[in-house]
Amino acid sequence: MNYTQSSDERMDYYQIGQRIRRCRNAKGLSQEQLAERVWISQTHMSHIETGNTRLSLPVLVDIARVLEVSTDDLLSDRAIEAGAACHEINEVIGSCTPKQLRILSDILKASKMALDKFDTP
Repeated sequence: MNYTQSSDERMDYYQIGQRIRRCRNAKGLSQEQLAERVWISQTHMSHIETGNTRLSLPVLVDIARVLEVSTDDLLSDRAIEAGAACHEINEVIGSCTPKQLRILSDILKASKMALDKFDTP
């Protein structure tokens, strides 16, 4: 990494804004509703989502809180994908009996071992 770059050159505000938009839509919130809940104007929220303004840390934290995601989810696609997968797994686990949980655990362990076996170069 080139440490002479400014932090703004390393931050992709457009991508962050798009992640915020996806999370907002997934929660069924309008831009105006999200803006009201984080105490900013709808215009400012629009500019955040389009990457036309720099997002402050306090606003990022407030947006993440309202959307019930981590700030990492908003800063990285990888975090969103992992978070979404964990959420789906937790929903399945929540509806299982103790016996079903043991079976799913064994299946998951066996699947992971097979993936590791065939994923090595």
